[in-house]
Amino acid sequence: MANGRVVHTADRTIGSRQLAAMLPAEVLARPGYRALADAVRTLILDGRVALHVRLPAERELAEAVGASRATVTSAYDLLRESGYVRSRRGSGTWTELPDGHDPVGAHALIGGIGGRADDDPGIDLAIAAMGAPEGSLADALARIAHRLPLLTRTPGYHPFGLPDLRAAVAERFTRRGLPTRPEQILVTAGAQQAFALVVSLLCGPGDRVVTESPTYANVLDALRHARLRTGSIAVSDTGWDMDIAESTLRQTVPRMAYVIPDFHNPTGALMPEEQRLRLLAVTRATGTWLVVDETIADIALDVPRPAPLASLGPRAGTGADHVLTIGSLSKTHWGGLRVGWVRASSKLITELAGVRVAADMCGSVLDQLVALPLLEDLDRSLPARLEQLRGQRAALVASLQRHTPEWSWQLPPGGLSLWVDLGEPVSSALAERAAAAGVHIGRGARFGVDPGTFEHRLRIPYTLPADRIDEGVRLLAQAFHDGVPLAPGVDRPYWVA
Repeated sequence: MANGRVVHTADRTIGSRQLAAMLPAEVLARPGYRALADAVRTLILDGRVALHVRLPAERELAEAVGASRATVTSAYDLLRESGYVRSRRGSGTWTELPDGHDPVGAHALIGGIGGRADDDPGIDLAIAAMGAPEGSLADALARIAHRLPLLTRTPGYHPFGLPDLRAAVAERFTRRGLPTRPEQILVTAGAQQAFALVVSLLCGPGDRVVTESPTYANVLDALRHARLRTGSIAVSDTGWDMDIAESTLRQTVPRMAYVIPDFHNPTGALMPEEQRLRLLAVTRATGTWLVVDETIADIALDVPRPAPLASLGPRAGTGADHVLTIGSLSKTHWGGLRVGWVRASSKLITELAGVRVAADMCGSVLDQLVALPLLEDLDRSLPARLEQLRGQRAALVASLQRHTPEWSWQLPPGGLSLWVDLGEPVSSALAERAAAAGVHIGRGARFGVDPGTFEHRLRIPYTLPADRIDEGVRLLAQAFHDGVPLAPGVDRPYWVA
């Protein structure tokens, strides 16, 4: 599939026109062999061209990009030398990763920056999440210790989730205006697993899925790995154009739509109620499953916390049957506590649990036990967390005004980051140069559905202490003012959250 969507076809082959359509304009304008090799390497690293896919024959690609066959041959030679493709006589040239190279999204999970665990891990502005509140996990462990002896006498398998935790999540939805029973909740290992399970159950290879653009980068990765066709609805600093959104949904009739209406990641926008009603109506009319990501819904800094989008459904406050709501404790408490959930009809939850059992049986009972008092105390503990974030947001704004007054942004009413406009398309190259100085950042293109988009943007979280934020912005500004090339960078993408 072209136009920036993942190429992962049934016969594992990408055509020459498909690949040419995914290449940056500057490469097509002046197709040198090094630039061509770098562009293909970036497509592989970003997951837009999947692994173990056969590339076009040299002559075919040369015709498609307007280059000589010698140029394409030299580009393929470079890719072979660096380990990004392999060739066998008679079977063509296939994409792969070099030995020891981590796949996109994995190398930062080990610890430290880029998987390092040294004493100076650098400044991580790619992760829009905070550390756990001081003492909160120790207190939660102490409060659940008395329950362990009884639980350890059982097999410990709870495919739907620990009953008490399901009840607590359901009760929280109910208090927020969406009546929910425990059997409508599936506890998962974080919101990302929740989304992966939903995709696995509701979608098949080749199905069309619509997301916002920009959107959460790891969701795009999940859709690409599932071999889905992705369409997009534009979201700007000022929000959604619902006229275009409705037109897109009616014309494409997608199997599923994924949205982040509450403090959208990465823009921070908050969808007004009138637009929520229109979104519910059009997805119901097109028979589209609507997946609502509430992972950041509690991070309301300047406005009241929004009610669940599904609570606006037509069934007297019980929610719309075609809406699935996912959430987690990663942003309010700690990403290391892998506890998330899906809220849907009880029938759909039973089907999701069946998919989940085939994948990992069930989640950790210990993690779910720890999550229970944290969730029960959330309304008491959250105000201090939000006040800390307001201070760190103000520190980020002050740092940007001091070090990069030429950059611009909209102050979001909630969420965890600013979506910063650099004024010129240098995001990837700037991220690469900043990484060399020890600052890791979510370049704009990681959040775009289509290739080359949002090269003028950076997502900068305000989840670090003020002094670390200021040092990170200072180093970013230094890299920017030293001058960065206009062509996108080709370094491997850094994992974001």
